[in-house]
Amino acid sequence: MTIKLDPFLVGAFAGASLAILCAGLIAIILARPLMKWGMGRFMKRLMSDRYPENLWELVSALTRTSPRIVVENSLRAASGGVIERPFGSPRKYLDFDGLVFSPAQLATLPAPENAPVEMMITIGPRAKKPLILNIPLLAGAMGYGIGVSEKVKIAIANGTAAVGTATNSGEGPFLPEERNCAKYYILQYHSGHWSKDPEILRQADAIEIHLGQGATAGAASRIPSAFLEGRARELLQIADDEDLVIPSRHLEIAKQEDLQSLVDKLRTITRGIPIGVKLCASGKLEADLEAAIQAGVDFISLDGGQAGTKGGAPILEDDFGLPTIFALSRVVHYLQKRGVKDRISLLSGGGYATPGQCLKAIALGADGVYLGTALLWAMTHDQVTKSLPWEPPTQLVFYSGDQKDEFDEEKAALSLENFFISFVEEMKVAIRALGKTSLREVNADDLVALDEWTSKVTKVRLVSQPYDIITGASSNEEEPTGVTPIQIPDMASAAERKRRSVLSLFQRF
Repeated sequence: MTIKLDPFLVGAFAGASLAILCAGLIAIILARPLMKWGMGRFMKRLMSDRYPENLWELVSALTRTSPRIVVENSLRAASGGVIERPFGSPRKYLDFDGLVFSPAQLATLPAPENAPVEMMITIGPRAKKPLILNIPLLAGAMGYGIGVSEKVKIAIANGTAAVGTATNSGEGPFLPEERNCAKYYILQYHSGHWSKDPEILRQADAIEIHLGQGATAGAASRIPSAFLEGRARELLQIADDEDLVIPSRHLEIAKQEDLQSLVDKLRTITRGIPIGVKLCASGKLEADLEAAIQAGVDFISLDGGQAGTKGGAPILEDDFGLPTIFALSRVVHYLQKRGVKDRISLLSGGGYATPGQCLKAIALGADGVYLGTALLWAMTHDQVTKSLPWEPPTQLVFYSGDQKDEFDEEKAALSLENFFISFVEEMKVAIRALGKTSLREVNADDLVALDEWTSKVTKVRLVSQPYDIITGASSNEEEPTGVTPIQIPDMASAAERKRRSVLSLFQRF
């Protein structure tokens, strides 16, 4: 069959192609002059218009007030309600960058490169059934339904199980699939009414009584019913049109002394697993710690101000709580002062994102470190390309996210496993470089502080202080008191004396 082309259509197509080609050539030829003319006109107006009519006013205004605050105030203007910001506060606090490790060389030899490094930790060493983990890193609390999706919870459970560490239920409802996939499971005992049946509590390897958290303090939270459709609503046991409210207080704790009764009750129900509390760091931290000590807890999970969240009021994220390094230092010093540091385990959370930060926290006295935001980003890895650039990556992981069904939990679990392995291997490299072969051997003496403020907060010796080779401590003295300085021969002086003796010999002759 022969196809006959219409000459008119062929001519029209050829003419259109020629016109497009000519237009492109003209655009290329005129592009530079046009851009120069346009830029010149723009710059002239920018440099001559009055400020109220000048676009530079926007630059000046955004320099005075950050773009973040402008956008957040616009969100307030649009909603008329409390806005919720994911991932915690963007504020920059004093952090672990003011500390560096002291490498082993001659005074202490580094460990051999192939030396095995012990990384296991024990949570609740005095509990009847202590929780023993292969690594000192744990998955932070992320609640199903109120935060992340079922796929995310299962991925975290599988990823943590692969490396022998624990996942945390968060404040959401108990998810049987998560428990089945997890090797070690920390159940958060929150102030809500769900997931508190004895048969659920007994499935935990440890219970964490939630009293506060770094990003939202101890405040109550409300989740609109529109964001809780589906299975989460069923497990939370709330009506279809009912908003979820997480109260600020536990019904069982009307006064400080009631905490001990709750701890004893949970310990009896669970037959001896570690029972702990989760706190956000406050100015009255030592008083909170004393209440926990008196209650007989097995571990304390402490959130610093850099902690993340699914969403919290900016005023709670930015203007409440203590920075993590302050909180960690104060709790370690108080537990040591009270003589309970070896009995009560300490888990630190709040902004940890690198192996170095985690190892520094352990050197300062933490037994383990919770990872949250960093873990979530590592899980999603290259899956963020499914949402970017048109949607934020949270749409993949949040329960209410539009793209949560596209999340690949098997791929995420593998990414999380690799993330943990990489973190731990890097920490092992550092421990060998300190001349040690066990995580338990790392302590504050392995650190030096780069500035006076960090030194004062952490009680770590300042980098400018000389090291006393006699006592093995920092010293502000030029020579150790009561110790005869080691005399090092001055080779230049010896040579000069020899030269003079030779000259005097010649002078005799």
